[in-house]
Amino acid sequence: MLSKTVGIKMASIGVQIFVVIGILLTLMHTILVSNEGGKYSTNSDIKTQTISGLPCSEKYITKPYFEKHDRLTDSNFQNFIANELPLGFCGVLQEKLNLVPSLPVLQRYLIGEGSHRRLSSSIRLSVQPESIAELHRHFCKIIIVEKLPSGVFADPFEIQHLIQCGVLTEAAVFGDTNLELPSVVSNRSVVEVHMDVGYNTLSGKNNGLEINIEIPVHARYLPLGERGFSRVEFGSPDIFMHCNMEGKSHDHGCLLMLTGSVTDTETADVWEIPCGIEEHSGVVYAVTFISAVLSAFLIVLTSIYDPDIRKPTLI
Repeated sequence: MLSKTVGIKMASIGVQIFVVIGILLTLMHTILVSNEGGKYSTNSDIKTQTISGLPCSEKYITKPYFEKHDRLTDSNFQNFIANELPLGFCGVLQEKLNLVPSLPVLQRYLIGEGSHRRLSSSIRLSVQPESIAELHRHFCKIIIVEKLPSGVFADPFEIQHLIQCGVLTEAAVFGDTNLELPSVVSNRSVVEVHMDVGYNTLSGKNNGLEINIEIPVHARYLPLGERGFSRVEFGSPDIFMHCNMEGKSHDHGCLLMLTGSVTDTETADVWEIPCGIEEHSGVVYAVTFISAVLSAFLIVLTSIYDPDIRKPTLI
């Protein structure tokens, strides 16, 4: 009987020590991961039905870039736009529609508080009122390519929910869509949104059409900083217009890149995300390690000297 009680007691102590060791190893792994970089890249295509008229028979113009590159860099993406996208062939259509190839982003700001915000953009398309019907007849659409900075990501499931609710018509997230990764081991991602140029999505105003769009964005866990906040800046989106040419097949369209300016850039595109203070890291690591060791020691002492454990079990 005594040997059986001792065996049960030793087994209980062994399990508790194993749990404590597992906790310590988890803490050590977390510390090591926070100091290492990594590369993870996945693509998420939210809506899969085919849309005719896009160049190279691709639904999204961003997709070919991530088929050739593992990560997003501004220089590589600009080279991709300049050398691989079939821009142009819009001269006749521009003259017919009296379209000014300029698309200023009138306002651009973050909505909300905390780690979950909405990136709002208000875009003006300069076009004559009589040309609006022509835009709709040529199945024109505005393509917004939002290159998110490091430390910010878009949830593909949330984007899909917005599509199902009719807030967005078509959208896709490319790049790193792993929602759990901290900033130090994650790559940048891209959100591509398509907006049909129709009466239901655009509002005429002063010989122009205005498009308003909101993209939900979320903050990742950022590396340690000097003052407890990390400054994340959003760049201007790349904006295109795609139309099907009259008398042409749907696989031959016109893709035009629209350039413009951003207003209120000092406050609109900046997000100060909380992060740990680097000077405090040593103290935090030491306190965490000491607390874990003391907890393990107290568990062992309790297992040895607890009278309920020491008392033999009568059968």
